[in-house]
Amino acid sequence: MTRNGRTAATAATGMDGAGYQVSAAPSWFSGSRARTSCELQVFCFAHAGGGGATYWPWRRALAPAFEVCPVVLPGRESRSREPAFSRLEQFLEPLCEALVERIDRPFALFGHSLGTLLAYEAARRLTARALPPLALVVSGRRGPWIDSTRRRFSGLADADFLAAVTKLGGMPPEILGSSELLAALLPTLRADFEISENYHPQPGPALSCPIIAYTGADDPEVNRIELMGWEEETSGEFSVRVFSGSHFYLRGGRPDVLSALRADLRRLLPG
Repeated sequence: MTRNGRTAATAATGMDGAGYQVSAAPSWFSGSRARTSCELQVFCFAHAGGGGATYWPWRRALAPAFEVCPVVLPGRESRSREPAFSRLEQFLEPLCEALVERIDRPFALFGHSLGTLLAYEAARRLTARALPPLALVVSGRRGPWIDSTRRRFSGLADADFLAAVTKLGGMPPEILGSSELLAALLPTLRADFEISENYHPQPGPALSCPIIAYTGADDPEVNRIELMGWEEETSGEFSVRVFSGSHFYLRGGRPDVLSALRADLRRLLPG
């Protein structure tokens, strides 16, 4: 058996425990390792279609105390040649294996929108392996057991799908202005929406770590009642912060968002 419990044959073939084919040596994290003196690792999961670049402005802003580790899923950025998966269970296990390999000090998980689901499920799996996060920060997403009342996008024709996604405000102008970039992004973006729209919580333990919920005051994707659904997911502390802005209130390195995150996580550090 390997260090993380996978057989040598599994590691060699690139098959995960559920039999899905994964890259033999994928790079799950964006950017180089930070200095070893950091107090806390913060693993960050982006919205549908997003990648590690979403959190690049955070790396310098939160250093040196925090090491920001943006997660890169198949189908984007350095992994653009890999197919994007459309079901969470297709990559959750290898993702968690990569997290276990990377974690070497207290850590927190941050997820925005679709990324919130990934961070939540990773937190549960890591907790089951006696490696609980210091905190789970969820952003722009209703509680995991609350059904969506929003229109489903993933099955729409390409033009209608892109129009619906663009209306959410998450498409950078340089992509909207390039038919070539849009065509390249479309399969990954559609796969991400399939994950989001077909999501059901995976089997796993309840959390005991604090959950901190963030949202934009004018976010059309989640209301206050839906956000409060996260309180049921932990036996630990629960708190909410509301920022000005819409669904993508956190875009860039907003000082107020980063200041709040720094304060919320620092007070949880031991000692």
